Amino acid sequence: MEKTLAIIGAGRVGRTLGRRLRELGWQIGAVVARGEASARRAVRFIGAGKACPGMTRQILASRVILVATPDEEIAVVGQELARIGEEELRGRVILHTSGAMDSGVLDAVQERGGTVGSLHPLQSFSGVAVPSLEGKVFTIEGEPRAVRVARRIARALGGSPVRIAGSKKVLYHAAAAMAAGHVLVVEEAATQLLLFLGMKRSEAVRALLPLTRQVLENFERLGPRAAWTGPHSRGDYKVVRAHLDALHESPEEFSQAYEALSRLAARVLSQNAVGMLAELEMIFVLNKPKAKVIGGST
Repeated sequence: MEKTLAIIGAGRVGRTLGRRLRELGWQIGAVVARGEASARRAVRFIGAGKACPGMTRQILASRVILVATPDEEIAVVGQELARIGEEELRGRVILHTSGAMDSGVLDAVQERGGTVGSLHPLQSFSGVAVPSLEGKVFTIEGEPRAVRVARRIARALGGSPVRIAGSKKVLYHAAAAMAAGHVLVVEEAATQLLLFLGMKRSEAVRALLPLTRQVLENFERLGPRAAWTGPHSRGDYKVVRAHLDALHESPEEFSQAYEALSRLAARVLSQNAVGMLAELEMIFVLNKPKAKVIGGST
């Protein structure tokens, strides 16, 4: 495989993958961004490449084209590539980095003879430091040749390529969002509860973060049920009821989230999901805040 790479979309993911691949001996060609300044910054970060403020035929000089734009722009990029590439797309491998979309979004390129696929690193990117990709899962899908190239790239970066069906990518991405973004939401919500009772943010984070880390370490080492802790795991519904009473002083999203997470815990962790759900529903019904009476009506 000729190791020449063009990058369309010089944001966090594109810059990071470009830099890592450059360090591994890949020749970086066109680096496309919306403006000259951002393209030049990306080239400096990567350490190589030709800064291009917009789509250009210089992209076609590379054998592999990485589309690392926001999801809503991928189809437009594909259409523009098809317009400027014509027959020159034959023999090129075009990979996008979306976690939620499959390679079908690049149909316009495929119709011109390009080989399409997707390569998604299951990793958060800050855009400042260059994270290690060692051991990280890269989900890949697409046409056979594109999958082979994506697999080689993932392995070269120290990652673990996992092939999934394109039709299941949205479900995969939902799982990733729950494990990353939603975990952050829960952690911040818990932090705000401690702020409400008078702790400083530094104290709240210092209190909660080690607890969360320990649970995740136990999850990895012992499995989900052995790592499960708290009143739900013990069937201590009196404490669950007290939690909800206390949460009624907070914005309603807090108690709603607590109820939803309690139901989800019953479904995925309890050995008696039906029984636990029944107990929880009785608590939730009884602990609904009473409607205020105004003018003699409710």
